[in-house]
Amino acid sequence: MTDYGHVGVLMGGWSEEREISLISGQNVLEALKTLEVQASGVDLRRETLPELEEMGLDCCFMALHGIGGEDGEVQQVLEEMGLPYTGSGPKASRRCMHKMMTKELWWQQELPTPKAVLAQADTLQQQAEELRYPLVVKPVDQGSSIGVELVHEPEALVPAVREASLHGCGVMLERMVIGTEYTVGILAGEALPMIRLRPTREFFDFEAKYESTETGYDIPCGLPEVMERELQDVARRAFECTGAHGYGRVDLILDELDRPWLLEINTAPGLRRHSLLSMAAQAVGLSYEDLIVRMLETSRICEGGEVRSV
Repeated sequence: MTDYGHVGVLMGGWSEEREISLISGQNVLEALKTLEVQASGVDLRRETLPELEEMGLDCCFMALHGIGGEDGEVQQVLEEMGLPYTGSGPKASRRCMHKMMTKELWWQQELPTPKAVLAQADTLQQQAEELRYPLVVKPVDQGSSIGVELVHEPEALVPAVREASLHGCGVMLERMVIGTEYTVGILAGEALPMIRLRPTREFFDFEAKYESTETGYDIPCGLPEVMERELQDVARRAFECTGAHGYGRVDLILDELDRPWLLEINTAPGLRRHSLLSMAAQAVGLSYEDLIVRMLETSRICEGGEVRSV
């Protein structure tokens, strides 16, 4: 096996997804130790970031989720330190974390995604009427569906925007698409088998993702093979056009006419042993340990504007 040197598994962080990140990080750390990779868990805080340079690390495995770890902040620090790390770089991380930035790139590439606008307090009702109800109200820079609200009538709009604004730096109004949700894992430039999500709640929210024992997952996803390949290609293009690197997940929904609508990209997906990315990897014969090694192999450092794999 390749000698990866001393790998620091960065976990925890300071976002609302801290507890999920700690679980991801612990699972990754256990897998690396099973593989006899020299690895240490690092419960990262913003004030301890400078200490990474003194820890004798050769590489960082990003098991951070949400603000700080998924928006490019930590990645930028690691690049300035010259420390290789897994996954996407600072710019791509920022683009993918900010849902409106992601959509703007998709619109430029003529990729299908629901209409959306940044919420403006003085024209909020007008914006909603132009988009048409029902709407999805989202913080623009959160993951795990934190702060997301479904709004079916005008009376619920202001409370939903107020709640979403507590969780991020801005709020987005998005036209709701009624249909079936799917997710496509991306690993080393390839799209993994699609997974159909079957939440018992109205949508795949935080509870459905992490707390409910009733959420269903179908893999194979049940779509015709040709259709699945076409959607995998759409997801891969959606991922690559943002500059994202290494691995991630693209979420989409098929409407009642089987038209695809891209929802968002997750460049730092959950890494529990039974996470969505793990399920998709297992479907192509990769164990959890295999997946973690493949992710570790995406370690990169940016030198003079050029990405160099490590």
